[in-house]
Amino acid sequence: MRTDFVFREVITGLRRNVTMTIAMVLTTAISLGLVGTGLLAVRTIDRTEQLYSDRVEVQVALTSDVSANDQDCSQPICSGLKSTLENSPLVESVRYESQEQAYERYKQLFAGQSLADLVRPQSLPSTLRVRLADQEAGADAVRQAMTGQVGVRNVIDQRDVVAKLFDFLGGVRDVTFALAIVQAVAALLLISNTVQVSAFTRRTEVGVMRLVGATRWYTQLPFLIEAVVTGVVGAFIAAGGLLVGKFLFIDELLSGIVSNGVVPPIEVADIVWVSPILVMIGAGIAAVTGYVTLRLYVRL
Repeated sequence: MRTDFVFREVITGLRRNVTMTIAMVLTTAISLGLVGTGLLAVRTIDRTEQLYSDRVEVQVALTSDVSANDQDCSQPICSGLKSTLENSPLVESVRYESQEQAYERYKQLFAGQSLADLVRPQSLPSTLRVRLADQEAGADAVRQAMTGQVGVRNVIDQRDVVAKLFDFLGGVRDVTFALAIVQAVAALLLISNTVQVSAFTRRTEVGVMRLVGATRWYTQLPFLIEAVVTGVVGAFIAAGGLLVGKFLFIDELLSGIVSNGVVPPIEVADIVWVSPILVMIGAGIAAVTGYVTLRLYVRL
C-alpha cells in the first residue's frame, strides 16, 4: 500500500470540502466538549463523595436552656446524652460544641458577609457532633436514640444537606450529557454527509483505481482517515476549550464554594485525564460512522 498516495488523498479531501470539514470539526468539538463537561461533573461528584465521607456528621442540637447553662457538657442532661451516643457501636466519636464555639465557626463560614453580624452566640444551640462508624445504620440509630429525649432540640443528618449538592451536580451531569447526545447526532450526520460528498467528488479517480485492481479497502481508506482526522481535531479543540473554560469561567464560578471546602476544585489534571477519553471517543465515532456510510451508501 502506498502511504504517500493515501496521505495525498486525505489532504485533498479535507481541502476540497473545507467548509463541511470545518463544520464537522466544530460540531464534533462542541459535542465532545459537552461530554467532557459531563465527565468532569462525574469526577467532581466522586471526589466530593470522598471529601465528605470523613466529614459528614449527625448533629444533635440541644435546647436553649441546656445550651445556656452547660458550657462544657458536664451537666447531667448533656453528659447523659453524650454517654448514650458514645456507648453505641455505630458511633465512632462524639464531640461537644458549645454556643461560643458554634458562633466562632459561624463567623468563619460567613466571614465578610452581612450575615456574620446578624447572629449572636445566644441564638445558636450547643451541639453534640456525632462521627459515625457506619454511615447508613449509624444515622438512623442516632436519630431513634435522640428524638424525643429531654434536652434535645432536633437531630440534623448532614447527609440530607449533602444529598442536595449531589442532586445538583448530578443534574448538571445529566443536562450536559443530554445536550452532548443531541450534538453527537448532528456530528454523525455531518460526518456521514461529508464522507458521501467527498466520495462523490472523487468518484472518477476511485473508479479508475478499481479498474486497475485496487481493492475496495484501499479506495475507502482515505475517506476513513479523513473522518478520523476531523474527529481527533474536534477532540483536541474540545479539550482546549475545557482548559480555557476552567481558567476563564469555572474557577471564578466555583471560587466561593471551593474556598469554603464545599466541593473540590477542578484541576488541570482532571482535564488531562478527560482529554484522552475525548480523543478516543472522537476518533472511534468518526471511524465507525465513516465505515458504515461507505458500506451502506457509497459504492467504491
